[in-house]
Amino acid sequence: MEKINKFVNIILWVMMGITAILAISFIVNISSNTDDPEMNRWLDTNLIWNYILLLFSLVLLVFFGVKEMISSFKESKKGMLSLLVIAAIVLVSYLMASDEIPKFLGSDKFVEQGILTPSVSKWVDTGLYTTYIFFALSIVAFIYSSVSRFFR
Repeated sequence: MEKINKFVNIILWVMMGITAILAISFIVNISSNTDDPEMNRWLDTNLIWNYILLLFSLVLLVFFGVKEMISSFKESKKGMLSLLVIAAIVLVSYLMASDEIPKFLGSDKFVEQGILTPSVSKWVDTGLYTTYIFFALSIVAFIYSSVSRFFR
């Protein structure tokens, strides 16, 4: 275990060093000329490095999450059940949502620009219904906890 911690710390320090070098190099090469190919190259390099870090973080997140879930499956049942309930609420909200574009002052401009599409409208409705359902569930839970305390 000691070797693994040392190895992980070395990797983290190397990644932090690369990030610092890239950030400093970008700051040194920054210019107000937007057509400067050198600045664009440094910008691209920094963006690619950020994507690599994001991908690395996501892989580690999924790996350790699955590892922990497998190693303590009994304890992770409640968490998985909670995620399934949330997913079910979002699914119900999505099925209830309409993809009809609402008519309001200025909506024509958003439709013409392609900002407001039936898909966007459906997901906005989904978010609203999800919020309403969670709000109703929180009120029910509040009332239940108050009433159950009264009968004890």
